[in-house]
Formats: sequence, C-alpha cells, structure tokens
Amino acid sequence: MKTVLVTGGAGYIGSHACKALKAAGYTPVTYDNLVTGWQDAVKFGPFEQGDLTDRARLDEVFAKHKPIAVMHFAALSQVGEAMSQPGKYWANNVGGSLNLIEAAVAADCMDFVFSSTCATYGEHDNVVLDENTSQQPLNAYGASKRAVEDILTDFEAAYGLRSVIFRYFNVAGADPEAEVGEFHQPETHLIPLMIQAIKGERDALTVFGTDYDTPDGTCIRDYVHVCDLVDAHVLGLKWLEDGKGSQVFNLGTGSGFSVMDVIEHSRSVTNQEVPHNIGERRAGDCTKLVSGSTRAIQDLGWEPSRSNMSEMIADAWPWHQSGNYEK
Repeated sequence: MKTVLVTGGAGYIGSHACKALKAAGYTPVTYDNLVTGWQDAVKFGPFEQGDLTDRARLDEVFAKHKPIAVMHFAALSQVGEAMSQPGKYWANNVGGSLNLIEAAVAADCMDFVFSSTCATYGEHDNVVLDENTSQQPLNAYGASKRAVEDILTDFEAAYGLRSVIFRYFNVAGADPEAEVGEFHQPETHLIPLMIQAIKGERDALTVFGTDYDTPDGTCIRDYVHVCDLVDAHVLGLKWLEDGKGSQVFNLGTGSGFSVMDVIEHSRSVTNQEVPHNIGERRAGDCTKLVSGSTRAIQDLGWEPSRSNMSEMIADAWPWHQSGNYEK
C-alpha cells in the first residue's frame, strides 16, 4: 500500500484527509507536533510526533516510511495573531515548510500537495477570484502561504519537485460519521463558535463588523465542506501520480455567505436562536472572498457535493453535540 506523509494530520483538515486517503487505498502517516492538533484524531494510519523545524526528525520519518508523496497541512492560521506576531508566522509557516520541502527532495519524495489559502489574494472588491488573480495578501498568514508557493515553484525548477497547490476558501462541516471533526483551542472558526453560543459554552457569538460594503454589512465568504475539500486533495495526489505536472487550484463553490446568512441557516437547521453581539472589525479581514474558478471541477473532476450551508451546519451540529476531544 502506498504511503503518504500528512503534516498536520492530527488537525481539523488533516485528520479528514487521512480518512479520505485510507478510503482511497493509501496509508496516511501523520506528522504533527500536537500544538494545535490532537492525538485522538489520528485513527487512520501511523503517527509520528515531530516539528517541521526538526530536520533530523523529518529525515528519520522519511527514511522509516518512504512516502510516495507529502500532503502538507501543518501551519499557523489565525489572522489576528498573524497581524500582531508576523515573525511567528514567517518562522513557522515558511521556515518549517522549507525544511519539509528540502527533506522531501533529499528523500526523493517528489510529489507534494500543498494546503494554501485564498488569503494569498488579499482584497479584490467585487471580483470573483480565480487562479490568475493577483496575489496581494493583507497579513502574514496569507503572505507566508504565498511564500511557500514560491518555494515550491523554485524547487521544481531546480530539482523537479512536482506540486499541486490548493488555495481554498472557508472550510466548514465535519465527517458525517463523526469519527473526526473540528476542534481548535482557542476556537476561531465561525460555525463552531456559533454552535458553542447555542449550547451556552460561550456567552454569545461576536459578529466582527457590520459596516462592510455588503448587503447586510457583514463579511462574505465562500464555504466548502471539509469532506469535499479533502476529496480534492486525494484527486490532486492522483493527478501528480498520473504525471500531469504541477498545478494550482482554487477550492470554493462560487457562492458567498455573509456572517448573518450563516446565523440564519443555523437557526433553520438547529431550530435554536444564535446568541450574538456586534463587535468592531478585525484588522486583516477582507470584505468578500468568493471563488470564481471551475478549474478543479473541469480538470480534476472534483464534485463538491456537500458544500451547501445547511448541510455543512447539519454535519457539524451532531459532531459538536457528541463531545469534543480532550487535550
């Protein structure tokens, strides 16, 4: 069975990717430092604890498991923190990724699937975003992801490393079988914060700004179900295995939902009110981020079948009701 090294495989998206890889016939090896991930989520293959900054540990894991490819999710991703502590993001997201890429090339592991972000585009008002949209990130999170994309391009030119880069939009939902789900400490994502407010685990959801240039004044985002997202990553891996060469794909549905839209969908799905209050805008938040690309659908054959807001909330709701991992 072919082995894939999954960095951040103990995290939200990485754990779902491991389940999808196993279902597709691969052996996912999770490499995670457990700073933001949780070991209870490692259910679908071997676990190797380690940090991306530890080159010797990376070399040891590559030598032990001999992966055919890397699927790289591990990264810091909080916009507020990226604004206040940019050095932390450059050191971890860029320095750690460079270490990983160099270790992969040294081990002759030349297929690389990278978890990037639509935050590399920055703010383009009233523009739907495709893979050719100019990249003008507003914070160190987006900038660090763009830098890793550039590193991958340089390493292809120098060494022949092949990569599929996914720039994706807001990820939501959970495994419908509730084997894994979304859990962050601290939690920063809208849907789990909303569910916590419904359950009384926090006083209220804070809506950050109602004065954006949108129909209801709140930010608009394109949401994609985590299961659809990781299906695309498996397709990206197979794309590289088939020798189709490096490519960049946006992963989004092209449908934007405002914060207030999400609250309304939650009320409909759960039949419960969402306690919320209005706060100030957060630095670094864009007005609208919506994908205008169909490349993943046309070229990869990706079918985002679960990425409607009601279904994403409906899958997240029982996961959060069943109890989270303890850290």
